[in-house]
Amino acid sequence: MARNLKARCAQCRREGEKLFLKGERCNLAKCAIVRRGYPPGVHGPKGKIRLTGYGTQLREKQKAKRIYGILERQFRNYFEKAIKRKGDTSEFLLQLLETRFDNVVYRLGIGKSRQGARQLVGHGLLFVNGKRVTIPSFQVKIGDVISIKTSVAGKKIFQNLPQTLAKHEPPAWLALDAVKIEGKVLRKPTKDDMKTQFDLKMIIEFYSR
Repeated sequence: MARNLKARCAQCRREGEKLFLKGERCNLAKCAIVRRGYPPGVHGPKGKIRLTGYGTQLREKQKAKRIYGILERQFRNYFEKAIKRKGDTSEFLLQLLETRFDNVVYRLGIGKSRQGARQLVGHGLLFVNGKRVTIPSFQVKIGDVISIKTSVAGKKIFQNLPQTLAKHEPPAWLALDAVKIEGKVLRKPTKDDMKTQFDLKMIIEFYSR
């Protein structure tokens, strides 16, 4: 399974904003953006760089890739699938990204970050409709139920999760049972359900050149 091995804090600094790649740490004073709010590299802070139209589109695309933790080939494949459908390409692309299994686990609050959710999935601790799924990019569908493996419910990583989930509010397209640590996909996500940190229109324009 290919993945981005670059330091997550460096990725946030490159984009100049918090991408929340480390979960709760991103809300603390030790966050890299708070301590060093300039791009990574040996040259240190050099001020804001003026971007061309192409550069702006590229940065939006890179930001989306980093947020969802996927590489170029897979992201391009999502675009190719979205553009073949009739309708709003940007919404179809968002749906493909949001309905990834690791992202759904993160949106439900079971994973503190998308990387943490991906580890839970990869270790076989989560089920979809009672069947173990270890592929982070697995596309969940309407009606799918996500749950944890019963035998690991008492492990340290899940001990205080019901109390944490009781305070968590998932997006409107997902339902959450905090006591059972179980979630359900109610419908497909839409652009109105969430505020994205990236411009979908610019990403479509980048790939449509």
